[in-house]
Amino acid sequence: MNYNLVIDFIRSLYPNRDFIPLHEPYFGGNEKKYLADCLDSTFVSSVGKYVGIFEEMIRDFTGAKYAIATVNGTAALHVALKLAGAEPGDLVITQPLTFIATCNAISYCGAEPVFVDIDRETLGMSPDSLEAWLSANTVILDGACYYNGVHELHEFHELNKVADRKSRQISEISVISGQKKISACVPMHTFGHPCRIDRIIEVCNKYHIPVVEDSAESIGSYFKGQHTGTFGKLGILSFNGNKTITTGGGGMIITNDDELGPLAKHITTTAKKPHPWNFEHDMVGFNYRMPNVNAALGCAQMERLKDILENKRNTAHVYRDFFSQVAEIEYIPEPSDTISNYWLNVILLKNLEEREEFLKQSNDNKVMTRPAWILMNVLDMFKKSIKADLYVSNEITAKLVNIPSSVRDLL
Repeated sequence: MNYNLVIDFIRSLYPNRDFIPLHEPYFGGNEKKYLADCLDSTFVSSVGKYVGIFEEMIRDFTGAKYAIATVNGTAALHVALKLAGAEPGDLVITQPLTFIATCNAISYCGAEPVFVDIDRETLGMSPDSLEAWLSANTVILDGACYYNGVHELHEFHELNKVADRKSRQISEISVISGQKKISACVPMHTFGHPCRIDRIIEVCNKYHIPVVEDSAESIGSYFKGQHTGTFGKLGILSFNGNKTITTGGGGMIITNDDELGPLAKHITTTAKKPHPWNFEHDMVGFNYRMPNVNAALGCAQMERLKDILENKRNTAHVYRDFFSQVAEIEYIPEPSDTISNYWLNVILLKNLEEREEFLKQSNDNKVMTRPAWILMNVLDMFKKSIKADLYVSNEITAKLVNIPSSVRDLL
């Protein structure tokens, strides 16, 4: 099929450009002013006023009680998972349609991902797939959830044969030690569209699994009036250069937990005890703090965030109306009960062959488009991971394309 009509329409939204990127940052506020102030102060690294200001702006915007700035979103997710309880040998449930950082952070904890399917409407984790997999494959022991794989069945059989109480206790311990604990669930709000996070929280609470929201792509997105990232035990945001707003590179942990919030700040800043001059650290920490120079950029970006979100929403509506007249292409709007930030607009082609043809034609014409990430369970390092039936993930990935979604003509 010839996609010139679609390519020309995208070009009309971003006129007078030779090359149209997928999503470029918008710098139309106080970025240069705050960066110059930061340079003049000489505090460009771990000390300076802008980190605290940026964290406060994120707290105010998201409604989270705590916001802890980090060097990037992957670092934020790594720490959030550790605080949630992910340990070596554990399992962490997530979705296959996600950026590699989600599974990298799980791996940094020494845990292994378990993949459940996504919803077609949200492109995020399906609570139905999650609940079905948990119901069929797990057992609750001592207030925690364990994977009940085939290799553990013999231990359960032996437990049932034990006659005396003492032996029964010993066998029960062997069952727990022989199984893998499910220590967290990480749903992602894909391309800015909120997933059905309320149902995911409900299912995970039933199975005693803490939820860590990967909200890297969804600043400014809301589910039933509540900001993404604030439903679970912890959530994270990303401010990479291609995100809705950027700090060049950066992330944020957000939480309402009075214990984990201060602890997150402590361990991301090398776990140094406060003192005017002594360097004393009371636990193994991480040098994950965001530099002041990056936070200065973030403060300027936050001042324009509402304008940026409105601009991107208008673009999404223009796309929606246009593609409603294109029979061969389906546009994916925000799910019901949500407000999406429309970080990246999503279309579905008829099949893999048409997806590849559209990608070729658009990129040959200097309109940057991209397919979805290769599913995580297909990658060499995760192809042996435990997984549910991933029918929707496979179907969507074969058709999905992201189209240019940068801010347009914002003064």
